[in-house]
Amino acid sequence: MSIGRDGIAGLILLAVSLVLLVQSFQLPSLPIVPVGPGFYPSIVLSFMAAASALLVLQDLLKRRGLAAASASEAPRRNYRLVVITFGIVGAYVALLPLLGFRVATVLFVGALQTALGRPRKVRQWLALAAIALGTAAASYLIFERYLLVLLPRGAWTGF
Repeated sequence: MSIGRDGIAGLILLAVSLVLLVQSFQLPSLPIVPVGPGFYPSIVLSFMAAASALLVLQDLLKRRGLAAASASEAPRRNYRLVVITFGIVGAYVALLPLLGFRVATVLFVGALQTALGRPRKVRQWLALAAIALGTAAASYLIFERYLLVLLPRGAWTGF
């Protein structure tokens, strides 16, 4: 059974994440702080290793079923969506210092969700707004309040 590009990328990322995960466990622990410097990297690297392993598995399963499937089932490439996504990310980066993290993030998440799949019903629009607000609020609480990372303040908004 052959392995495709996704499988190769997954294997490389799995190897990198496992090597770095082992190194994160070797970071010295601080006696004063209960959470050492390797705590968060080990969590991120564990998720990265799991996602990489799933990518390899997904590629192998796809390759296994590809023999029976026809080539006409290939997904259509959507370059327009790629350009729109880059534009939304660029606008987010440009608006971040002007509007501040909280407002810019709500707009970014909402715009990106709309670009990826435009809501049709009121309930879908409410879900989109809840996800955009929830993402900004959760990010703000985790980084600014819990981890004490200063997030950008807006020149126009002041927060």
